[in-house]
Amino acid sequence: MSDLERICSVDDVPAETTFLFRVRDDEEVREAILVRDDGDIKGWLNYCMHLTNIKLDKGSGAEMRNGEIICENHGAYFEADTGYCNYGPCEGAVLDDLDITVDGDHVFLSDDDFDFEATGGIETDPADRSSKSNVEF
Repeated sequence: MSDLERICSVDDVPAETTFLFRVRDDEEVREAILVRDDGDIKGWLNYCMHLTNIKLDKGSGAEMRNGEIICENHGAYFEADTGYCNYGPCEGAVLDDLDITVDGDHVFLSDDDFDFEATGGIETDPADRSSKSNVEF
């Protein structure tokens, strides 16, 4: 599907949290995140592997500590560089990755399975008052 499609500038990807955007495959639009890890930028689909309807980045950046993305609902820790869950209810699972290319000051989606849709998350019902987190930090 995708050739190189620009997602954002390198400077748009925060050092301490995630950058949220949307991708489209043949069937649906899905959320994805970019994360920095030791200077590299990695791309993952924005869904916890414990319950894949739970988003890691709920719109204001995913919680991160020591190079790990944290699922605020389940307390699962995913290594930012590999997507591997090293702690939590889905320990041993791996986040679904996206092929990302950094060229100069720009980040591109280079994944053949997805097309870039837009930055930001999927619109949700503003009346949804579900809990953001079940885990205390």
